[in-house]
Amino acid sequence: MPEKYIELNAFLKINSLAPTGGRVKLLIRSGAISVNGEVETRNKRKLHAGDVIVHQVKKFIVEEAVLREHVKAE
Repeated sequence: MPEKYIELNAFLKINSLAPTGGRVKLLIRSGAISVNGEVETRNKRKLHAGDVIVHQVKKFIVEEAVLREHVKAE
């Protein structure tokens, strides 16, 4: 069964938190992003509908519409 998620780096890029993928990576690794109340430093963290992402005073909630289906390898 496919799993629906979006990776943190892609989510931040589509929400314009940084102009390039490299800048997004630096932003995440600096510890400036939290996911569901915990600092996240993994670029490819899987986000699911309802996850809350915070950067400074900006708060984003992951919506079902941005998720993609990924088939798990067996």
